[in-house]
Amino acid sequence: MTKIAGALLAAIAATAFFTGCGRNQTGPGAYNMPPPEVSVVTLAPESVALTTELPGRIDPVRVAQVRARVDGIVLHRNFREGADVTNGEVLYEIDPAPYKAALDSANANLTQAQHLVERYQPLVGINAVSKQDYDNAVSAAAQAKAAQEIAAVNFGYCTVSAPISGHIGAALVTEGALVSQSGATEMALVTQLDPIYCDFTESSTELSRLRRELESGVLKSAAPGEAKVTLLLDDGTTYPQPGKLLFSDVTVDPGSGMVTLRAEFPNPDHLLLPGMFARGLLEQAVDTKAITVPQRSVGVGANGIASVMVVGTDGKVEARVIKINQAVGNKWVVTDGLKAGESVIVEGLQKAMPGMTVKPVPFNPAGGNASASPAAAQGN
Repeated sequence: MTKIAGALLAAIAATAFFTGCGRNQTGPGAYNMPPPEVSVVTLAPESVALTTELPGRIDPVRVAQVRARVDGIVLHRNFREGADVTNGEVLYEIDPAPYKAALDSANANLTQAQHLVERYQPLVGINAVSKQDYDNAVSAAAQAKAAQEIAAVNFGYCTVSAPISGHIGAALVTEGALVSQSGATEMALVTQLDPIYCDFTESSTELSRLRRELESGVLKSAAPGEAKVTLLLDDGTTYPQPGKLLFSDVTVDPGSGMVTLRAEFPNPDHLLLPGMFARGLLEQAVDTKAITVPQRSVGVGANGIASVMVVGTDGKVEARVIKINQAVGNKWVVTDGLKAGESVIVEGLQKAMPGMTVKPVPFNPAGGNASASPAAAQGN
């Protein structure tokens, strides 16, 4: 019992000692808790590429409709539907028999007309043949030559070739089908898929704002011919091949008030197909003095107003309303409400209330010893 009583007395004495140490000497019964520790980033200007996310649609560079140029029956189809074809590759063969006969007849007529000219040529010099007869023979030979060339062209049209290299779709006619020159029967469609275009639309109002900021020197221009375009597909993935901006349309669509931007992308695997919708991240300018804050430090209310907690030089917390422009990686670009040198709370927000005194330490995104790396406070 003596040992138990001694232990209880020691515990009571220790409690009284620590309680006395924490008691505020300025007021009876008051306690002075140490200020909570929060992790902050110290804002510094940095160069940030400003991108605009625009909706777009994939368009082919070239599309060729393969149509019949002579009348006749299709004898053979020489391609596989959905395959790649090359320029000049034979796609169809139309029955050439009537055109071969017409070409043979034209060749014979041409030979006869040329022989007549050859016989008349020495005779006209000795007046054995009149000059008129000789001129008529020369004219007939020229007409026979033209008829022969037309017959040869029509005979060549019996072999239907691919006008461009690209991806061929479904066969629109089959063997035995009657095709017509007058009806310009469509037989197949060839689409060039590599490279491929993506046409984006941007608001003319946003484009005007960008130009004003470039002219005022707030932003540094990114040359349109060198602007990088990143494509985001419908499933949320990023297309692996970067594109380049080709031109900006000089006219504004009066119905929508939008300006068209066109980018070209390599498409060796044919992942991009005409008609697909996509979103493009277009680098339009560079802000050389941008103020950024980690996204995790920004709170956005139901009214859409963004705010952060700032630690002043006196260690007190202040709620600050800010304006954010766009996300760059895991940061927000701040256009109003913050300036370089201010400290924004990133971790410990649940312990910080406006007006409280806190102990700021540099934020370490790696999760290690925050105070050991002052450089971590520079906006990481």
